[in-house]
Amino acid sequence: MRTIAILLRKEFLQIFRNRAMLPIIFAMPVIQLLVLSYAATFDVKNTNFALVDDDGSQASAQLVEQLQAGGYFTLVDRYPSAQLADQAMSRGDVGLILRIPGGFEESLGRPDAASLQLVVDAQDGATAGVVQAYATQIIAGFGRGSARPASPSTTSTELTGRRRGLIGEIQVSPALWYNPELNYTTYMVPGILVLLVTMIGTFLSAMNVVREKEIGTIEQLNVTPIRKFHFVVGKLLPFLVIALVELAIGLVVARVVFAVPMLGSIPLVFLMAGVYLLVMLGIGLFISTTADTQQQAMFLAWFVMVIFILMSGLFTPIESMPLWAQRLTLVNPVAHFIEIMRRVLLKGAGFSAVSNQFWILSVYAVAILSMAISRYSKTAR
Repeated sequence: MRTIAILLRKEFLQIFRNRAMLPIIFAMPVIQLLVLSYAATFDVKNTNFALVDDDGSQASAQLVEQLQAGGYFTLVDRYPSAQLADQAMSRGDVGLILRIPGGFEESLGRPDAASLQLVVDAQDGATAGVVQAYATQIIAGFGRGSARPASPSTTSTELTGRRRGLIGEIQVSPALWYNPELNYTTYMVPGILVLLVTMIGTFLSAMNVVREKEIGTIEQLNVTPIRKFHFVVGKLLPFLVIALVELAIGLVVARVVFAVPMLGSIPLVFLMAGVYLLVMLGIGLFISTTADTQQQAMFLAWFVMVIFILMSGLFTPIESMPLWAQRLTLVNPVAHFIEIMRRVLLKGAGFSAVSNQFWILSVYAVAILSMAISRYSKTAR
């Protein structure tokens, strides 16, 4: 233990004396959390829309006002014809065109109600789907709240009002669990916290050992009587501690700034984070035994991490990926830890709900650390 304590003291002194590394450790994670949590979102707000109002009634004016009230849509201009509105969309000035036909107000409540036409710029299919869903929901709410209520049924481009009672009506009472306000930031922040500890665990551990090679101190360590176990613990434990501290700071920021619910056990989060970090530290150590310079280590780490992050389910649901990609996520530690963080923090899940991910990460940690130590023993004699 005395040998490990001396190595840990050396490593911490070396880390905190490196002024180039300190901003990466402490400033970068907080900045990334604040920036990415606001920027990495699929919420669609302030969509510009054009209006073609052939009715010009009080009801159509109220509909337009309600469409803008939620902050999701902004009226850019009113056009006298659909052709001019189409030209505005082709120029990219608007993402939505709402056309209200003549006789709209008089038709409210009649079975042959006039149709509202929505034209959505669908270059980005995901955004177009969200815009259409928002507009449809707002217009449906207007129909239900009008003096002569209408319950809109939707097609791909039209909303047609029907009077209640003319056909059988099914009442639906939606219940939104875990994120009732549908706040996308709540969903993203736990995943971004995973990225922060991943950066610390992988990049810094990879560059640290390579730095010893570059400055020539690795040979001095190799000729000392310290064992490989002492060397590995001394190299990896400081970054494990730093990453857990960063996670603690990130959880505080997530709670205070973004109001992310902490429904599950925080000690369970740190237990899972510790196992996950052993995996990422092992990957960083393995990369360091392969690379000869810090630049090589950085490139190798980025190559691995970009694949892990893009296939982790952070930005794209795993269920939407091809079958072969879904199977690859079984060996993606980032995907497992993101799932753990979201289940524990947002759903209040206990150990039993994340036990599969825990054992997968545990096996992964043993395997990658064994490979890294074996690789080091071959190249550091």
